[in-house]
Amino acid sequence: MRNIIALLCGLFFGIGLAVSGITDTATVLGFLEVLGNWMPDLALAIGAAVFVILITFPFIMRRKSPLMSQRFLLPTTKFIDGKLVGGAAIYGVGWGLYGYFPSSAMSSLVYQDWKTAIFVAAMLIGMTLANKISAN
Repeated sequence: MRNIIALLCGLFFGIGLAVSGITDTATVLGFLEVLGNWMPDLALAIGAAVFVILITFPFIMRRKSPLMSQRFLLPTTKFIDGKLVGGAAIYGVGWGLYGYFPSSAMSSLVYQDWKTAIFVAAMLIGMTLANKISAN
């Protein structure tokens, strides 16, 4: 049952990404081009997401545990290290160069574009290598 709920949540999230335009690389790149031909379309989607989190997070954190897990999995440190900064930089560069981040890329596979498939393959290879390197 837990896996079915996870699948439904993932599908719902992917549909939300598509409806908001985040799976369209042209929309994302236009939003990121603040000094050129800026397209503010995604500001509403981002603002709505921030609003939902700001409203719901305090209520969720009042619970003893999440609905589908034994405990909340929250960061235990506030230390900013090179791995965090490097990962954020790679994430940002990937989003800025092509207009995808992991969730939007996975959701965009339904469009059956070969460039998206190559992006996802490269992303998965990079994640696998990063996990192997950080395990050492």
